[in-house]
Amino acid sequence: MTSAEPDTPLIIPVILSGGSGTRLWPLSQPEKPKQLLALTADDSMIQLTAKRTIGKASFASPLVVANARHAEIIWAQLEQAGEPRARLILEPAGRNTAPAIALAALAVDDPAAPLLVMPSDHVIENVDAFHAAIQNALPLVREGWLVTFGITPDAPETGYGYIRIGEMLASGIHQVERFIEKPDTQSAKNMLAEGGYVWNAGIFLFRADAYLEALAQHQPEMLSVAKTAMDAAQKEGPHIIPDATKFAACPSDSIDYAVMERAAQVAVVPVSMGWSDVGCWDSLHAVKERDEHGNACHGEVIAIETRNCLIHSDGPRISMVGVEDLIVVATGNDILILPRGRSQEVRKVTDTLKKD
Repeated sequence: MTSAEPDTPLIIPVILSGGSGTRLWPLSQPEKPKQLLALTADDSMIQLTAKRTIGKASFASPLVVANARHAEIIWAQLEQAGEPRARLILEPAGRNTAPAIALAALAVDDPAAPLLVMPSDHVIENVDAFHAAIQNALPLVREGWLVTFGITPDAPETGYGYIRIGEMLASGIHQVERFIEKPDTQSAKNMLAEGGYVWNAGIFLFRADAYLEALAQHQPEMLSVAKTAMDAAQKEGPHIIPDATKFAACPSDSIDYAVMERAAQVAVVPVSMGWSDVGCWDSLHAVKERDEHGNACHGEVIAIETRNCLIHSDGPRISMVGVEDLIVVATGNDILILPRGRSQEVRKVTDTLKKD
């Protein structure tokens, strides 16, 4: 990574840590959601995210936008990861990604600084490819473009949104033709066969002022409320706490709907970097190390004549004989068992628990 030019502001990583990770229940719980768990390595997901920019010459220390209830554990994990200079913006209420990023853009000292917006709970195996894509995008970002990173698809996934690649703007970077909602299986197969589509990874790069200008144009109420809440924010050391009463009035929307699908200068950088959003137990099975029988095991597990299972225990021994394609998770007082391929349906359980 080459160092930034003398008069060029450093890239500010903005790590979004407000998610609840309900599709990884029962391991992911409200008091400790998946970004705070060590699921794919010894480090937690948020530690892995922070380490992608720690010590790199082009990057400043990160801004983390997080649920206030997780402040203490996030701070401890960032210190363990070697980043004691991070700042935390503690949301008094969740309002989705567009307002969260607005808080970060309003908090930076230099409005021309590029913000690298990253979810806190994704896997990126090829970090060098990620950094190359960032450097490729920077010239357009400095001109005011809003850039997203699209993952080159290798399967007809129905759990991701897609981006249709448009006109080439520079080598390896294209204008976004359109965003596409999570498709059904046949539509995903058609897009994969046709080519020219990438998965929407939810990772963005843009100048702080460019994002705020887009909000002013397309979501003026959201920007106004976020600015009012930040103007009245409390500051406690590295913690910034927007005014709760004022922020409660903020509209809730994702950056995709609020800004990216509406703005004119939106570009995409297609990249293959071993990415996964680890959004469900099936995707965790895909990224974890597996034995010769295709089993990904954690904890005390006995697997006899068992294939292609994910078996996770934080306590009791799990013994399985003669089964295939199961997900079995035991933690605390909860046990989850379901077929592989249906892990998106964990939400049926969490919805039932909320009702109860």
